[in-house]
Amino acid sequence: MALDVLTAPTLAQTRHGFFTRKGGVSQGIYAGLNCGRGSNDAADHVQQNRALVADHMGVAHDHLISVHQYHSADVVVVDGPLPTLPKADAMVTNTPGVALGILTADCQPVLLADRTAGVVGAAHAGWKGAKAGVLQATVDAMVRLGADASRIAAAIGPCIHQDNYEVGPDFHHAVTHDDPEALALFKPGDGDRHFFDLPAYGLMALRRAGVSGAVALDHCTYGDPGRFFSYRRTCHQKDPDYGRLIACIAL
Repeated sequence: MALDVLTAPTLAQTRHGFFTRKGGVSQGIYAGLNCGRGSNDAADHVQQNRALVADHMGVAHDHLISVHQYHSADVVVVDGPLPTLPKADAMVTNTPGVALGILTADCQPVLLADRTAGVVGAAHAGWKGAKAGVLQATVDAMVRLGADASRIAAAIGPCIHQDNYEVGPDFHHAVTHDDPEALALFKPGDGDRHFFDLPAYGLMALRRAGVSGAVALDHCTYGDPGRFFSYRRTCHQKDPDYGRLIACIAL
């Protein structure tokens, strides 16, 4: 099956893609294009899937770069293959021939580019990372490489959307207690439950970082099992593990 790759109009002049689970060689609960080395999928299947992604992006297989993501605001500068996987949740580069690959399964994959400066970035932004400032940190790192925040275009790829993202009062307090503007991102549910608008939170963070040219793609990972992996859906179905989607950008 051919790869199914989404793109964003804001990044039309930059090589990029939000890869769905379609295509690839993984089987069972990982069926399709599972690119997560942290999953329990067969390692050779994950490697073959990543090779397919690298070929699509037009880079050498070892130049598709990922990091050990852990819901932080840490950013690394990439100029080639990394000897080990650093712990971080975002990458930036001004080196042609390198593809930055972010892994997600409900969190936001965010791709950014300043084509004038020749600088791109990629970030993993769940609610924790977004609150911790990973998108601001990514923009700051791009600026240190010569980008201008006012020129940066960005796109948020498939992630969990509000109607499927029910949260409790602790979550609501964690997001809003020091950020009243975020109150608008919650929709009341039953009792003390709410539904949270994660992509709107990402767009808010990008705006605050000075990025005005940003969009969020209208694709919910939870709600489309044929096209996307979803951590939350896996938990609800009591599956033993889940695949990871990849989003990439390159100069």
